[in-house]
Amino acid sequence: MLTFFKQLFVWWNQQTLGTRIQTIISGKFVGKDSIGNKYYENKTGKRWVIYNGEIDATNIPDEWYSWMHYTKNKIENLHELKKYNWQKKHISNKTGTSQSYHPKKNNEIKKKYKTWKS
Repeated sequence: MLTFFKQLFVWWNQQTLGTRIQTIISGKFVGKDSIGNKYYENKTGKRWVIYNGEIDATNIPDEWYSWMHYTKNKIENLHELKKYNWQKKHISNKTGTSQSYHPKKNNEIKKKYKTWKS
């Protein structure tokens, strides 16, 4: 019963009941990315994603980003692209988490002025 209420009212917990109904009735499955997100499109051209895990827009890899935003380019229909050895695996935005980037003391920008309070 709690799962039903979560799907009905809580949009940040996977998909809502409305999204699930829309996906079943009018959604055409387009593909799945390496993270596990599923991409759908309906007959009118509306596109949406069902996230695998936490809903975060930074979890969309760059090969699907152009498709989601209707950007026409060469790789739009090639979702299974060959990755080169110099390309890094996609990771979501880590800002605000314990894994966010913090520069080391040696790499900080030196102050070019002295504060008036010592």
